[in-house]
Amino acid sequence: MTSSVPPVRNRCRTALAALLCAGLATVLTACGEDPDEGTNGVGKLTAPEIEKKAQGAADAADTVRLAGTLVSKGGTYKLNMRLKADGGTGSVVSKDSRFELLRIGDELYLKADSGFWSHEEKSSASSGASGAAADKLQNKYVKVPENDPAYKQLRGFTDKKTLLGGLLSLHGTLNKGDRATVGPVRTVQITGGEGEGGTLDVSLEGKAYPLRFARGGGAGTVTFADWGKDFPLEAPSKVDTVDYGKQLPRTAS
Repeated sequence: MTSSVPPVRNRCRTALAALLCAGLATVLTACGEDPDEGTNGVGKLTAPEIEKKAQGAADAADTVRLAGTLVSKGGTYKLNMRLKADGGTGSVVSKDSRFELLRIGDELYLKADSGFWSHEEKSSASSGASGAAADKLQNKYVKVPENDPAYKQLRGFTDKKTLLGGLLSLHGTLNKGDRATVGPVRTVQITGGEGEGGTLDVSLEGKAYPLRFARGGGAGTVTFADWGKDFPLEAPSKVDTVDYGKQLPRTAS
């Protein structure tokens, strides 16, 4: 009686060998691929060259949207801002408050709910806006006087040059990191020194725009998008605007 086992075993061996060969061929092909094929070529540059390329692309872009979290000694801020050379608009959220900012040229407007204007009143009877004033100010655009102590700090959130200058300069010795993705876009990473150096993702597709910055020491991550996409900036209507003249209520300072 002839056994049918050997032919089956032989077929299994043949199939297994073919599968291994196909897998090995795939691995060998992948290993031989050029990771920069189809890219803008930035990945072939040194880390300092990539940083310079990214900073140049950012400076040349008229607009950008940035969103994410920044951690500083003053607290943690969640930003969602759209910026251009002559102004910006968006929201800032901290532990105690949420507010919106709008800047057109040198004119800066602050919009917040009554909780923002009155939260300091809970800890000090002599500070903060009164309940009536807070209700009057909620959801109104309050014009921030240029000589008010809050003006410079709040304006910084709407200033493209100021914000990007602080986010696109890595500290310490630069090194080229891994290839990654931000959304569907391929990136090359560059890293700063240990500790506060940070990691910057630079696009490998199209222009070498910065797409994500992870600050060193867990100090937050910010993503960049909509480079060069224009958006309107319009002053609020007079009926929605409150002008305190030379100084804001003390809560916003």
